[in-house]
Amino acid sequence: MKYLKQLSIILGVYFLGLTIEKCFSLPVPGNVIGMILLFLGLCTGVIKLHMIEEVSDFFLNHLAFFFIPAGVGLITCIDVLKGSVSKLLIIIFLTTVIVLGSTGITVQIMKPKGDK
Repeated sequence: MKYLKQLSIILGVYFLGLTIEKCFSLPVPGNVIGMILLFLGLCTGVIKLHMIEEVSDFFLNHLAFFFIPAGVGLITCIDVLKGSVSKLLIIIFLTTVIVLGSTGITVQIMKPKGDK
């Protein structure tokens, strides 16, 4: 029963993000708005970590499973992508470097000074 409650909190925030996107015709996807709302809820203490921890851990442990539909979608559109392989590889490389760099900077900022 506690898993259902945790899942309903996560889905409620997700659907709230979708609703905000649709109501205000925002150019940002609703799921991104939902993640921002969840982040703000966790930072402000409106949502406590223990309220969503087990279901969140389940999702993170099975994250690769959620990429299967995107991978299948790419495979079905392979003809469209054939002419853009070099551009895609450059974009993949650059975004990987940006994500690694920004993650490292964020960890350095957020890490307590005494930890090594």
